Amino acid sequence: MTNHPNRSRASKASHNPDPAEVRAARDAAGLTQQAAADLIGASMRIWQDWEGGQRRMPWAKFELFLILSAHGSVIAPRR
Repeated sequence: MTNHPNRSRASKASHNPDPAEVRAARDAAGLTQQAAADLIGASMRIWQDWEGGQRRMPWAKFELFLILSAHGSVIAPRR
């Protein structure tokens, strides 16, 4: 399927954020690591790994965080 029209296009709109972007977004939202993790249903350990560079935050999780932190969560986080 190398001739598929979408195979050769690199999407520049979506990318995994680097640790500095994750930290900057959280700081801009005024949230602790725990509050940020709770907002998107992640563990604090995973959030620390994203900010520390041990893991790359998935683009969809980053977009979800940006949306929810900007508009407030409409869904209560699971406990």
